[in-house]
Amino acid sequence: MPITVKSPREIELMTEAGRILEIVHKELEKALHPGMTTMQIDRIGEEVIRSYGCVPSFLDYNGYPASICVSVNDEVVHGIPSEHRFIREGDIVSLDAGVIYKGYHSDAARTHGIGEISEEAKKLIRITRESFFEGIKYAREGNHLFDISSAIGRYAEERGYGVVRDLCGHGIGTALHEAPEIPNYEMGRKGVKLKAGMTLAIEPMINAGGWEVDWMDDDWTVVTRDHSLSAHYENTVLITEGEPVLLTLTEGIQ
Repeated sequence: MPITVKSPREIELMTEAGRILEIVHKELEKALHPGMTTMQIDRIGEEVIRSYGCVPSFLDYNGYPASICVSVNDEVVHGIPSEHRFIREGDIVSLDAGVIYKGYHSDAARTHGIGEISEEAKKLIRITRESFFEGIKYAREGNHLFDISSAIGRYAEERGYGVVRDLCGHGIGTALHEAPEIPNYEMGRKGVKLKAGMTLAIEPMINAGGWEVDWMDDDWTVVTRDHSLSAHYENTVLITEGEPVLLTLTEGIQ
């Protein structure tokens, strides 16, 4: 599948999809508190998405049964919300969400601490976010795709963290997952040359322990094999001739 380069009109639509998704994440962050169920998180997210005339990207995607992926502690990604799963003080919760606006997707993830969390957890969340920003230093026309991958992986691994290898980022547009796949570790080759107008969902998934993961019996929830904490940080990124544009983070590059 070729990598799509978006037209100015498509970029407008994806920019709006990204803006709305940023609002969704901010509303979810405000709502999080000890004692709520992961299903409550999902309901709030879906309500905000639909209030902007959008459709949740994840609901029924390949059979996924919810609008927000809610992954707690050692769950890396794709946790399924439940009325019986409560979040507690000290947990870390990764929220992955997407919206469809006029046929175009946005995709972003954040990991939040619930109440007072450990220093280990705070550092993991920070390093995961920082690894994303290390990667997108290379996200501009003329560079190569795996320059991004190498920078993310190097930053996290040099600090003693495990970089998940079984899952990766991806292109995004009229489909939630488009070419190319974007690993978060050194590939040993360059990958495609980046062009202005490409839109990419770049998403480090970083573990406090080893990089190995397993799938739970629901065939969705991915957990760390050694039960260490995991964090996830993702934005939808527009490649330009200069600095990349973060469509799901309007405060820009920090």
